Amino acid sequence: MAITSEATTVWHGDLLSGAGTTTLDSSGAGAFAVNWKARSAGAASTTTPEELLGAAHASCFSMAFSHALAEFGTVPESLQTTAAVTFDPAEGITGSHLLVSAVVPGIEEADFQRIAEEAKAGCPVSRALAGVPITLEASLA
Repeated sequence: MAITSEATTVWHGDLLSGAGTTTLDSSGAGAFAVNWKARSAGAASTTTPEELLGAAHASCFSMAFSHALAEFGTVPESLQTTAAVTFDPAEGITGSHLLVSAVVPGIEEADFQRIAEEAKAGCPVSRALAGVPITLEASLA
């Protein structure tokens, strides 16, 4: 059964001086201010589409990786995944870098790395981002 998730952005003004609010409609988990200045120059108090995409990529990869590790017979105690999505105002989204630290009892390093790469390739958000480079740094804690 397909599940559809929704988010809504209400924007006021033009690109450079305007601003908006993005709301996570399906979960009701929050509303986030967005604007071009934060996206193109950075701002600590305003989110960006790339930060939201990073959240989606980190959570999707963590789910895919935990499932693959469990199927291999090594259930992870914990996974911490950060997705760093890079945006260049002239080029758009130029990549996503997954940084993973994991506690996985009983797994060999080579198997861990192989399964991490497979999870990176198979994660639905990674597949949706097929047009940009996705890099992975995975380590056992």
